[in-house]
Amino acid sequence: MIGGFGGAGQPNELIDALVAQGSKDLVIVSNNAGNGETGLAALLRAGRVRKIICSFPRQADSHVFDGLYRSGKLELELVPQGNLSERIRAAGAGIGGFFTPTGYGTELAHGKETREIGGRMYVLESPIHADVALIKAERGDRWGNLVYRKTARNFGPVMAMAAKLTIASVHEAVALGELDPESIVTPGIFVQRIVQVPYTATGPAGFKQAN
Repeated sequence: MIGGFGGAGQPNELIDALVAQGSKDLVIVSNNAGNGETGLAALLRAGRVRKIICSFPRQADSHVFDGLYRSGKLELELVPQGNLSERIRAAGAGIGGFFTPTGYGTELAHGKETREIGGRMYVLESPIHADVALIKAERGDRWGNLVYRKTARNFGPVMAMAAKLTIASVHEAVALGELDPESIVTPGIFVQRIVQVPYTATGPAGFKQAN
């Protein structure tokens, strides 16, 4: 699993490390299928991904995904965004499946169990588990407690719960007790590795940018 909503919250440095590490034949779970030439798109371009499970594969600069998919070199499982988030959350919560009306009567429901509940038709969806989750947070301590920055939070919390091994990049590594317990979004019990990615020079609007 790779966190992010487009570029927001995408752990680019961890993806670069995965490319350098050399793993291949990967099945990736992410909201998007990469933008431009960096991040997830770079992983796809390197030919390391066999299948991607996502809700929003194409946009104006998703040419890497588009080329691989059209040439038959990449398998796609398209999942509505709410279903994707809930399937990941279900894995972390130990839920064996759930019924949703989203997708009923479409190709996305082909081969899946359906049921009428309260006069409305539903589709049974299964949880999505992962061996590894790569996510991005703003701050973290050595126990793995994480705080996110605004919309960069997106899929990180549920992905951390659904993976056997969660690796989080953080811009600030702080001492134990420095994080306000009321502000912690992902408890350290769900995080096994922390990688600090320092800020670089201040960018537009005064926000610090990661290198």
